[in-house]
Amino acid sequence: MGQTFTGLLKAVRARTGQDATVQTAPASLRLCGDYLAGLAAVGPLSDARRTRLVAAIGGLTTACGTDADSLFDALLRTGLRALESGGETETRLALDIAVEATGLRPRSKGAWRLRGRALDALGRRDEAVEAYEHHLTLQQNPASAQDIVRRIATLKELRACLEEAAELVPGEDGTRLRALRDAPAAEARTAFAEVVRQRTAGAGGMSDPAVRRLNTLYAAYRRLLDRDRTADPLLGGAEPLGVPALRRLVAGRSVVLVAGAPRIAEEERAPGSRLAELIGGYDLVVRCDGVPADAPRTDLHAVTLRGGAPWTGPAWNDRAETRIVFGDTLAHWRRALRTRLVAGAQDRIGDASLRHPLDDPALLGEDGWGTRTSTAFTVLRLLDFLDAAGRLDLIGFGLPGQLLPRERAWVAAHARHEDETEMRTALR
Repeated sequence: MGQTFTGLLKAVRARTGQDATVQTAPASLRLCGDYLAGLAAVGPLSDARRTRLVAAIGGLTTACGTDADSLFDALLRTGLRALESGGETETRLALDIAVEATGLRPRSKGAWRLRGRALDALGRRDEAVEAYEHHLTLQQNPASAQDIVRRIATLKELRACLEEAAELVPGEDGTRLRALRDAPAAEARTAFAEVVRQRTAGAGGMSDPAVRRLNTLYAAYRRLLDRDRTADPLLGGAEPLGVPALRRLVAGRSVVLVAGAPRIAEEERAPGSRLAELIGGYDLVVRCDGVPADAPRTDLHAVTLRGGAPWTGPAWNDRAETRIVFGDTLAHWRRALRTRLVAGAQDRIGDASLRHPLDDPALLGEDGWGTRTSTAFTVLRLLDFLDAAGRLDLIGFGLPGQLLPRERAWVAAHARHEDETEMRTALR
C-alpha cells in the first residue's frame, strides 16, 4: 500500500504540474494532491473510508486526458467519497470539488446535490438550502428528490427555531443564538444548551412562559439536528407488519424469491420472456436490496442496512406492497426508516420484531450467520421458518455471487427440486 500510495501522489503531482500532455485536469486535483501529501505524513492508512477516497483520487487521475464525461463522473465520485469519509478536512475537499463541478456543469443535478450535502455537513445551512433548491430545479423525477425536499424543510425549520429562540432572549444570548445558523451541529447543540441552562436557572425559571417556550424550541432543535422531520409521519397509511401478520400474508400462497443478478433482470424484461411469465405466475414475488427500475412486479421488498450511517442511503422509492428492513442497532434502524422510507411507496412496513430474525432469540435465534449474511438468505430463512407458504421457490440463485458459500450449502441441503433450465430451486 505504501508504494502504491507514493506512486499515486507522484501521479497527481505530475498531472497538476508541467505535464503538457494533460489539458483537462480539474483544478481540484491539486487539492487532492495536497490531501494525499497530508495523509502520507500521517502514516499507513487504517480507515476503510479514507482508503476508498484514495482509490477514487487514483481513478480521477487516470480519467484525466480521457473524454469529458468520464472525467466529470470521476470528479463527482471523488467528491462523494470525500464526503463519506466524514472528517472535516475531507468534507472541505468535497465542497471544493463540488464548487468546481457546478462551475464546469451548472446544470448537473448530481454536482448541486453534492455541493448541498457538503455545505450541510459543514453547518453552512443557508448556503446548503440554496444548493439543494438549485438541485430541485434540475431534478426531473420528483419521487427521487423527496429526501432533498425533506432536508430543505428540516434546515428551514432549524433556522426558524433559532430565530424564535433569539427573540425570546434579547441581548448577547439572542445574538449568540442567531450566529448558530451556520455553525456545525456539535457546536450549535452545545451553545444552544448553554443558553437554555442559563435561562432556566435564572429568576422565574420554568414558571416563565418564555423559558418554557425556549425549552420546547431547544427540544425540537435537537431532534431536527439528529434526524430530518418525516414528511408524512403515517407513511401514507402504511401498516406495521409483525411476525403474525407476515405469516398470514404468505399463508397458503406460492412465493418466489428472485435474484438481483443482471442476467435475471435482462431475461425478465425481454419481450415474450418465459422467465417473466414464470415469475408472474406466483402469488407473491420477493426481491431484495436494489430492485431493478423496470422490474415488472415486487410484492415484498427486503433490504439490509449496511455501514456506520445507514440512514444516509438513497430513499426506497420503488413501489412494493410490503417492505421489510433488516438491521441493527435499533436506533440506527429507526432513524433509517424515518429518513429513507417514502410515503405511499409501500402498504405495509416490517416492524422491529422483524429487523434481525436470524439471531433474534424470540424468533429463529440461530447463531453463526453474522452481519455479512445476505438479504436474500435472511428473508429466505425467515419465510422457511414461518412454514406458512404453500410453495417457496428461488429463481436465479444458482448463479455466482448471489449467495455466500454457507448460504448456498444450506439451500442445497434443503432443496427438494432444481430445474437448471428455469434457474429455479424449490424448497417446498
